[in-house]
Amino acid sequence: MAVPTSDQRKRRPFLLSLSLFLLVSALLALAFLFLDPSAQSFSVLSSRLTAPTTTLAPPAAPGERNPTPIPAPGDTPPPAVVAGGAEAGESADATEKAEETASRPDDTAAAVNADAAAGEGGGSSESPRLDADKGAAATEGVADDDGGGGGDEPAAKVRWETCRPGRGVSAADYIPCLDNMRAIKALRSRRHMEHRERHCPVAPRSRCLVRVPSGYRSPVPWPRSRDMIWYNNVPHPKLVEYKKDQNWVTKSGDYLVFPGGGTQFKTGVTRYIQFIEQIMPTIQWGTHTKTVLDVGCGVASFGGYLLDRNVITMSFAPKDEHEAQIQFALERGIPAFLAVIGTQKLPFPDEAFDVVHCARCRVENHCWSLTEFSGLEDITFGLQPLSTVKKKEIKMTGMKPASNSCYLERRTNEPPMCSKKDGPRFPWYAPLDTCISSSIEKSSWPLPWPERLNARYLNVPDDSSSTDEKFDVDTKYWKHAISEIYYNDFPVNWSSTRNVMDMNAGYGGFAAALVDKPLWVMNVVPVGQPDTLPVIFNRGLIGVYHDWCESFNTYPRTYDLLHMSYLLGSLTNRCDIMEVAAEIDRILRPDRWFVLRDTTEMIKKMRPVLKSLHYETVVVKQQFLVAKKGFWRPGK
Repeated sequence: MAVPTSDQRKRRPFLLSLSLFLLVSALLALAFLFLDPSAQSFSVLSSRLTAPTTTLAPPAAPGERNPTPIPAPGDTPPPAVVAGGAEAGESADATEKAEETASRPDDTAAAVNADAAAGEGGGSSESPRLDADKGAAATEGVADDDGGGGGDEPAAKVRWETCRPGRGVSAADYIPCLDNMRAIKALRSRRHMEHRERHCPVAPRSRCLVRVPSGYRSPVPWPRSRDMIWYNNVPHPKLVEYKKDQNWVTKSGDYLVFPGGGTQFKTGVTRYIQFIEQIMPTIQWGTHTKTVLDVGCGVASFGGYLLDRNVITMSFAPKDEHEAQIQFALERGIPAFLAVIGTQKLPFPDEAFDVVHCARCRVENHCWSLTEFSGLEDITFGLQPLSTVKKKEIKMTGMKPASNSCYLERRTNEPPMCSKKDGPRFPWYAPLDTCISSSIEKSSWPLPWPERLNARYLNVPDDSSSTDEKFDVDTKYWKHAISEIYYNDFPVNWSSTRNVMDMNAGYGGFAAALVDKPLWVMNVVPVGQPDTLPVIFNRGLIGVYHDWCESFNTYPRTYDLLHMSYLLGSLTNRCDIMEVAAEIDRILRPDRWFVLRDTTEMIKKMRPVLKSLHYETVVVKQQFLVAKKGFWRPGK
């Protein structure tokens, strides 16, 4: 081996230094190429950190900004959920799809497959994410179009827990004000259905989250849902056996199927509806008669099929041994809520419904003689074709008199007429009257549908020119907002939206603007707000009174969209925002939407709370917070 010369040894440090210099230079060049701070190099990042430019509507005038009462000072089912609420997987494989198809009833399997492929109304079967597709900003790392970068608000630090209602109550079906077992056990009497009435927990109220049933998936889309629903969404088999001879509901594979029968119409509800019109031609479904109250509705097939006649029915029944009947109704996409005629008034105004229907509704006779239904026009009790009426069954039809003369001419003044000193009582936790209230004198029956939708002509608690003006402003605003903002800018899949609730309905303008969509709206007039519910019923819409510091009379996971407009400020003066959020979460279906229209301050208060529930959120046009619920549950 040759020995290096003296000159070679002298050049070695120089070569080593040169090599190191070239290596460092190469690294610096690479760093410069990849970390160039110019705007060009960061164009992608810049676009993600900048909200799309939108032309905002001009700020509304004070009278328009809050047309509702101003506060004081699916198709393709998502992954099924395994026990505990976790998602089972991204999608079903071919074998599972084949098994599902095989388990469907023959007459509906093809239709459901078509719905899954195309979606109702040609819409996408996927629920849209809250991203920039419709002019709204994405939820993570992207500023909203609120001009204030609200997307950077962190989630509130809340330790949510799963509800544990105790023995005798299904944890997945928990309704705080109807499942308060401690209060129910303390009742002195149950003679008049007191145990089926509301008994809300006292403060501190529940902030827990109701768990999702194992195997839950997005509901069958309307109108298929009227006839069949996923069994795992409402896994209650008792009615299948208990009412098997009355065609209420049957089980077929993964589905519960509703043949359209009932206690009083075993041969089918369609014939029954036709028969009513034959013996009472003036009823004129869908024009003369628009709103119906169905007492003791079962699974609400009567109301479900009246929708074919353009009639909207408020179906109600108690939470009793007829397991989950109202839950079945709402899962089918039929208007319904939980209530009982016991010792208290129902949460409706006087003179509300066009027709009340009762078929074996098991209401004690003394209740009918009182004034719970004194505001009804036509009354239809237990109607049956003569050929099927048994000797001991009662059939009766009648029409409420248009004035008090009929009552005054009675031989026996029983029950008595209410005196003026009694006065009207707001029907919220109010006891049933023991007298008949005076009829409101009206010049005529409400205008036929659809003319009555935009009419402002009937008596209301504040019947004045200012009310007329507010009504017009409300109607005009919502017609514009729905068509220009809600449909275009909101990341809401309207084709999978069926059950909608307006939590502060005002004059019903929001619902009126949606009347042409294949959905229905439960209009809620909150306690403490101006009493506009009579106006809503006058328009041919339905609704109830409610206090949002308490739980609503519905099962969990029963609404696709909850809408709240300028209510949160006054509401949080009386109850905690966490309690309000927990109730919203209880009512809302997974993969569905909550919309808050409010001030920037209120939006900034609610958004972190919804983020703590793992909702996707976005602010649209500075005044709308749109949030999408997921399948997250605490500890999962």
